[in-house]
Amino acid sequence: MTQELEATGLVAGTWTIDPVHSEISFTVRHLMSKVRGSFADFAGEIITTENPLESSINVTIKSASISTNNEQRDAHLRSADFFHPENGGELTFASTGISESGDGYVIAGDLTINGVTRPVELAAEFLGVATDAYGSLRVGAEATTEISRKDFNVDFNVPLEGGKLLIGDKISISLAVEAVQA
Repeated sequence: MTQELEATGLVAGTWTIDPVHSEISFTVRHLMSKVRGSFADFAGEIITTENPLESSINVTIKSASISTNNEQRDAHLRSADFFHPENGGELTFASTGISESGDGYVIAGDLTINGVTRPVELAAEFLGVATDAYGSLRVGAEATTEISRKDFNVDFNVPLEGGKLLIGDKISISLAVEAVQA
């Protein structure tokens, strides 16, 4: 598959994530439904090498930029109950390795939330390389993972009747990334 990846036009270099054409979103269980949200303020870079599997990715997300389309909920998420913005208002991801998996890839890395760093694996799909309308070379990818929010000291909850909890522990994270060659 590495040869197929190289055949797409991927070249070694530094790529800056374009936040206007990228999205970092999440889903979490709330009672019987799911709440969806995203982060508006993030930055990152992808450094590709001659061997794409030796490439690296670093992303920083401002936790205060969280949005679930509900201002009251968003204000609560920005509080010490969830993201402790006074103590470290950034979430970070630094890749530690990339491997092939079926038709896609697994990006292993360290995710830090609230000062707690844990290893995570993202299932990733490489979408290709293209030249945009302004002559810039761009690369695209999508990735998903699931984490336990309790693993990152995001453990606020409200107990309900029957031993149930208001908020689920598992967070599904999705990334749709477009990056431009620097």
